[in-house]
Amino acid sequence: MNTLANYNFAGRRAVVRVDFNVPLDKDLHITDDTRIRAATPTIKKILTDGGSVVLLSHLGRPKGGYEKKYSLESLVLRLQQEYGREVLWGGDVLSMEALGMAQALQPGQVLLLDNVRFHKEEEAGDETFAQRLAQLGDVYVNDAFGAAHRRHASTAVMAQYFAPQDRVGGYLLQGELDNAQKVLENPEHPFTAIMGGAKISDKILIIEKLLDKVDNLLIGGGMAYTFAVAQGGSVGSSLLEADKVELAKQLIEKAKEKGVNLVLPGDSIIANKFANDADTDVAANHAIPDTWMGLDLGPDAREDFSDIILDSKTILWNGPMGVFEMSNFAVGTEYVARAIADATAAGAYSLIGGGDSAAAVQQLGYGDRVSYISTGGGALLEFMEGKELPGVTALG
Repeated sequence: MNTLANYNFAGRRAVVRVDFNVPLDKDLHITDDTRIRAATPTIKKILTDGGSVVLLSHLGRPKGGYEKKYSLESLVLRLQQEYGREVLWGGDVLSMEALGMAQALQPGQVLLLDNVRFHKEEEAGDETFAQRLAQLGDVYVNDAFGAAHRRHASTAVMAQYFAPQDRVGGYLLQGELDNAQKVLENPEHPFTAIMGGAKISDKILIIEKLLDKVDNLLIGGGMAYTFAVAQGGSVGSSLLEADKVELAKQLIEKAKEKGVNLVLPGDSIIANKFANDADTDVAANHAIPDTWMGLDLGPDAREDFSDIILDSKTILWNGPMGVFEMSNFAVGTEYVARAIADATAAGAYSLIGGGDSAAAVQQLGYGDRVSYISTGGGALLEFMEGKELPGVTALG
């Protein structure tokens, strides 16, 4: 893969696929600009070299056609602030106006075009659409790691319309791959993976892959209750994937065979309803009363998880430990985040695996106290599962 460090953009017009799929409030104000800031080093390298930039991105899931709430026009002012220069607005990616503005760009100029997903051809990976997008520049840069697992027109297909030497991976894309490979290929031990979230079905492949690499596997979040049932426990009305109980048993056995310390929460904070104002109590994870549900790590589990994390040299975290969006059930996630930050300060390497975990670390104020925060939850998981990422493969 060609990298930015080896490419001189002087006099070149780079069409850069970024991931500006940022959250917006009802007034279309950005509530978290992490993804914008993550792409800035790539954009500034191109501009500093004397190149110009055409920005392509998706935002949300429009239903086919223009929708104001999914228009990238809401990002123009924030991007101007980020780059310290005017950002031109070109509107629809297929318009003749957009093509004309792109072809007229001078060195140092930036042009932002609208949501590529306003055209159904984007997600279909349509070749004609991809070829039209390729006319916007003379070098293609992919810095959208968060969408690299999709074979969409702008993330993978359009690369073929550029010469091999003019297909380049951005700093963010390269950084994501390097950090994931560091964990997969050269971890310092003890290596601890922390898997959370709602469902085992979302994490089966990554758990199986990690069982060949980790010393400790900590299971939290909703999927812990399926494991508890697999061990013969009663979990009340907690989240349960009944059709995955047998799989959970198999994963527990595999961990034993491979000598992996698979750790389930010993206790939970339980609630009598799924609400922040619910009545709460503490119960053993395998003995939750019938009408109650587990929504967070209990006090003992928090301490057990923290102790293991603090003794680790490599840490991978993907998925919250409870219903993090409700403040009364966010304590377990905060304990884990703090332990990871403290372990990192003591010399451990920590990779936070995108999605809710990344949001939690940032919101809790630990973002600058971990080694690396991935911007691509799904893409990172697929890469670590050993799957091919079309957006990376297309760069050659």
